[in-house]
Amino acid sequence: MAEDLPHVHRYDAELHWTGSTGEGYDAYDRSHRVRCPPVDELLTLSSDPAFHGDPGELDPERLLVAAAASCQLLAFLAVAARARIDVVAYVDHTVGEMPERPRGTFIERIVLRPTITVRGRPAEERLRKLVDLAHRECYIANSLRSEVLVEPEIVYVGEA
Repeated sequence: MAEDLPHVHRYDAELHWTGSTGEGYDAYDRSHRVRCPPVDELLTLSSDPAFHGDPGELDPERLLVAAAASCQLLAFLAVAARARIDVVAYVDHTVGEMPERPRGTFIERIVLRPTITVRGRPAEERLRKLVDLAHRECYIANSLRSEVLVEPEIVYVGEA
């Protein structure tokens, strides 16, 4: 049980939607508001446009993919800093894949493709090991049943 653990991190979210589903699946508004206290920012979300959502708003699927990418970034920066590697840029173009199935549709695969720019010339093998370590330490990837792959590109700049 959670009470037996030395410390449990909590993450709150408040979600608000009003409208009517009385006219059926095709008619109701998918837009809703989400806030994650203590952060005051209010996000407006919708469903994926394939499911009648607003294409101009974020949807839960994109947020999940973004969370996986963000977690990998933060975990990598932490392991690189502990290893005294000077990371000067990190750009990721992540893709999540959710095949439509008759039953059990879910995001089955997330592929992270970060371009990691480092100062100096640390060995590429060492950097790839740090990417793998960060992946193992990523809380979001560890929380998902989806396959999460990391395919990094390493770029070197400047002197060590």
